[in-house]
Amino acid sequence: MREHIGWPNGEGDGIFAPAAARHHLMPDSKSKGMTDMPRLVMFTSEHGLLAACNSLKANYLFQQDKHYDVAYDTGDKAIQCGRHNDVFKIWLMWRAKGDAGFASQIDSLMEKSSYLQQQLREKEGFEFVFNEPEFINVCFWYVPKNMRDLPSGKERDEKLDKVAPKIKAMMMEKGSTMVGYQPLDEKPNFFRMIISNPAASYHDIDFLLKEIERLGEEL
Repeated sequence: MREHIGWPNGEGDGIFAPAAARHHLMPDSKSKGMTDMPRLVMFTSEHGLLAACNSLKANYLFQQDKHYDVAYDTGDKAIQCGRHNDVFKIWLMWRAKGDAGFASQIDSLMEKSSYLQQQLREKEGFEFVFNEPEFINVCFWYVPKNMRDLPSGKERDEKLDKVAPKIKAMMMEKGSTMVGYQPLDEKPNFFRMIISNPAASYHDIDFLLKEIERLGEEL
């Protein structure tokens, strides 16, 4: 930052360096004030520094087979997308809700997760990745009607691998809903539904499954 200001050999007062740098590089920051500081850090930091510090390249979060340019998935560069601050968030939520409130919220999420599992078992075309899902993490495939007679094997897996990404792309283009998907080892892409929003309702779960069925039959 000192070099950008013009101080030789990194000399200068470190306290005033950020303010001097932002006025030197971005005159409009005089009117915008400190709101310009994040932009200053982003454009004067060493190239790739944020990614090097925070990125884990977790393919179950940042899939490479999306229908848009994955360069826009900048979450992998951010401290918010990781475990660094999760403990702090848990502490804040626990302080706000207390033991009883936290327990009530978890119980409600577990009930909705159980409801989702029940619906998946009763509907045709849905298959569990694991027969007994754990906690609120429910992983499943949707098999369109034109694939249900295919025997298990490489051909079926290759076709099934494309189903979840295509359905999610259609959801995003329509703006109806979103659900994550991922592969696991040799398993083809599957939906990974984590009910973590306390505002989620049983109606939301019903809508999600109907939307997957509807879009799945358009493939």
